[in-house]
Amino acid sequence: MRFRFLLAAFAALALPPLVAAPARAQPARDELAVEVRNLSTPDVCAEKDNVEIDFAAAAVRAFRVQAIHPAYIGTIGKDLYAPDFSSCAFQTSLSFAGNGQRVTLYETPDLQLVGYRLPDFWRPPATPVRVGDRTFDRIDVLQLWMRYRERAEEFLVLYPPDGYWRIRPLPFADMRWTAYGSSFLIGPVETQGRPIVDLKEIAFDPAAKAFTLSFRRGGAAKVTVQAIDQEHVSLDVAFDGALPADLPFASMRSMFSTETNADVARAAWRAKGDAAWRETGIMEFAGAQATEFRAGRRVVSRHNTSAPDMSFGRFSAAPAQ
Repeated sequence: MRFRFLLAAFAALALPPLVAAPARAQPARDELAVEVRNLSTPDVCAEKDNVEIDFAAAAVRAFRVQAIHPAYIGTIGKDLYAPDFSSCAFQTSLSFAGNGQRVTLYETPDLQLVGYRLPDFWRPPATPVRVGDRTFDRIDVLQLWMRYRERAEEFLVLYPPDGYWRIRPLPFADMRWTAYGSSFLIGPVETQGRPIVDLKEIAFDPAAKAFTLSFRRGGAAKVTVQAIDQEHVSLDVAFDGALPADLPFASMRSMFSTETNADVARAAWRAKGDAAWRETGIMEFAGAQATEFRAGRRVVSRHNTSAPDMSFGRFSAAPAQ
């Protein structure tokens, strides 16, 4: 369980396709198919990440991950922010600001990188974070903010101790806020109690809006904010050096209880050469060799209602240009 925000909304009046927009498929000649594995397990708890989708390919050197507003985003009425532990065997606080130390790592009027030092994070903060010639130790949470509509808007979170990311687009239309939902991992994914990426160091380049990750298991990655707007946010990932060939290079974590109580409920993917998308329920997805994969919702959920769909694609055996 991570710091999550829960929403509620009215039921959708239509069932739009999961991959309605935006469509960003790459030319067939550049496509690399990767193994997409579904390790999800059923659960009734709305606060447990029981969905796990792993991505594996020894040849991969670059890919893109996106967060895209769900197709029903325009139907959301009133947002509620209460967690749902009603079917869970545990309960935890969603707030960390009250007992954590806030540290500003970088700040201009248009961009801000903020860190938090927490007293009780589940893994020790052993990953230094470097910005320019300054190094910050014991950072448990990183938040990237930008100036938007005359205020600061947080759109990216990274947890250095275990390598988890969350991203969200800018608020849709006149909405003042939208939720985070699924999380993901970039780099050699291993299990230490739960799936993690063991980060040796993180460096942030404010001019490029890019994070350089050094992995304890070998290799590195540059993660660049390629685009962000009111539809989506895109991160371009370029690997460097030798990554462990026997570990996934990325993973998505999320939750599903029922279709109306889920952060993701549907899976859509394209195999190499496919002229159309294939689609099924997230728990029924049997895995695939895919050039693009998307997980999201087409029916309004009472859990993190405005949280984005997630897309993984543009897999390439060549470094990103």
